[in-house]
Amino acid sequence: VNSLIITTLSLVVQLPLALTLALMVGRKLPGRSIFRSIFFMPYVFSEIITAIIWTFVYNPGGGLLNTVLETFIPNFEPVGWLANRDIALLAIFFVITWKYFGLHMILYMAGLQSINSEIEESARIDGATELQVLRYMTIPLIAPTIRLTIYLSVLGSLNQFVLIWVLTAGGPANSTQVMASYMYRFGIKSFNLGYGSAVAVIIFGVSLIFSIGYQRAIMRRDYAGTV
Repeated sequence: VNSLIITTLSLVVQLPLALTLALMVGRKLPGRSIFRSIFFMPYVFSEIITAIIWTFVYNPGGGLLNTVLETFIPNFEPVGWLANRDIALLAIFFVITWKYFGLHMILYMAGLQSINSEIEESARIDGATELQVLRYMTIPLIAPTIRLTIYLSVLGSLNQFVLIWVLTAGGPANSTQVMASYMYRFGIKSFNLGYGSAVAVIIFGVSLIFSIGYQRAIMRRDYAGTV
């Protein structure tokens, strides 16, 4: 269930955020290379480094997030972001979004730059509003990129492990347990290798079924060169 929650949130929050930022940065914005570097930088960090950074950020005793909130909110009580089972999964998803949305944004920007500006300009000359240009011209033209990012996001979410294990090890009370961390905890650490192997086969099967099904049903048009 937690794996599905992370996957769903990635599709409805992370990808739209990346697309929105790509559209805001635009293809002609001065200094866009700086924005690319800033937003893409978290993706360059290894997952271990990212998890360690956010362990200090979320630390309830003097962590960066609680310190900032205490500064601006009177009588603010420090929050154990990774110790509260009601918000721990959302806190981890925020870290996942921070790390990976830059990759999707770069992909969207590459798709936007591949669009011939004359196509959109002709639509504006014909009287289309910016919203209509975005809906009927821009989005369909970068549809292959959108389908690719959905594919990468779902597979990445289903196999997420390092960030979750370093930050919470699946706790508290299994509230952040996902398939990969479950496999490691009850298979490798408990030396129950047969059970862990069974979980690994299930993870592989789910990923394989989605991968083949998605490529045949959704991405086939990209292979054929159609929108």
